[in-house]
Amino acid sequence: MSDTASLSPQSQQQSGFKQLIKSLGPGIMMASAAVGGSHLVASTKAGAIYGWQLAAIILLVNLFKYPFFRAGIQFTMGTGKSLVEGYDDMGRGYLWVFAALNMISAVVNTAALLLFSASLLGYFMPGNLPLSVLSAIVLAACLIILMAGHYKALDGLSKIIMSVLVIATISAVVIAAGNGSAAPADYEGPSAWTLASFGFIVVMMGWMPAPIEISCLTSLWLKSQRKQQTVTTRSAIFDFNVGYIGTAVLAVVFLSLGALVLYGTGTELKASGIGFSHQLVSMYASTIGEWSRYLIAVIAFFCIFGSTITVIDGYSRALAETQLLIQKKTLGQTSYVNGWMILVSLCAMGIILFFTSALMPMMDFAMVLAFMTTPIFAYLNYRLVTRTELPDDLQFSSGMKWLSWAGLIYLYGFLVAFIWWKWLM
Repeated sequence: MSDTASLSPQSQQQSGFKQLIKSLGPGIMMASAAVGGSHLVASTKAGAIYGWQLAAIILLVNLFKYPFFRAGIQFTMGTGKSLVEGYDDMGRGYLWVFAALNMISAVVNTAALLLFSASLLGYFMPGNLPLSVLSAIVLAACLIILMAGHYKALDGLSKIIMSVLVIATISAVVIAAGNGSAAPADYEGPSAWTLASFGFIVVMMGWMPAPIEISCLTSLWLKSQRKQQTVTTRSAIFDFNVGYIGTAVLAVVFLSLGALVLYGTGTELKASGIGFSHQLVSMYASTIGEWSRYLIAVIAFFCIFGSTITVIDGYSRALAETQLLIQKKTLGQTSYVNGWMILVSLCAMGIILFFTSALMPMMDFAMVLAFMTTPIFAYLNYRLVTRTELPDDLQFSSGMKWLSWAGLIYLYGFLVAFIWWKWLM
């Protein structure tokens, strides 16, 4: 008789729960990649500028993107392949489009997150080191961690960072709610339902909860995890749900923080992510207490650092897999991943050293590009998971198919509205 069979039902249930917790990984890393830009910056600004008006939009975009992110988990569990391989099976053209989008996103996102991390690191470093030097320090730490441990190092770090961030942010919101809204009772803020607000909504939706290509990174992390430990369908879906639903909840939590602390106060929001990251730390400190300023700065730093290291690893894996597929070579070669890590890092540092003033326009371009390509890759993910022969427990249910079509209508509808607003109006 096997050890599992000899256990009591209660012991088996406890063992199963421990296995689920142990299998947490790709979903948490997805959450770590998502929280850095879309949550800390976009969600908090949404609450600070518009109060609670955009809460429904945030929840809807998370709901309607859900099946397309989940498709990557089901496809990889059912076939053993990543979504990148799935795109290649559909046609080489899809792979080239994915590669181009990935390269742009990888470099721009890495440069932006390095600068954010460096600005927060400056809180703790002696002297007045330039941002370029601090960025190089952050980048060196990321590359050392990744090349020394790769998946295991990233997996463990992501869990710690997300746990601390969740506790700190929820604590800040609870305290802020207890203090009541900072806005005067008769304050009427700007409306979110005007054409002037449309650009902000588009940028927020493009990276909420994350750019759609993150679904490919999650499938690659899952593929890597399956080589190191046993992963069941139940544990993979559980891990994904924890990460994805957690990011949706955190988005509303950050919006709440902005709505409770900044909305209606007349505080001028910094335009740059770097300036806003310092403003965010001050917001936590004013809510929780000045004693917490450096503690929150540490948490915010590790949050952005976690996003940075996750983005470097994930995009490099995707680019390496794409290159190997194009060249028809054996997949999973670590040297290619390391090579792409170095190339992406050098390009990102080049932007920081020579094109810092152009970084924010690049970020806006990357966000708009993510928004415009989301419906395309959402449909590709849906098509892959519905047209591939998968085990019964990995096929989309009728409810998930209905949600997918509702999501496609929602995403393509907003895309048409954006094209009209941007170029035809």
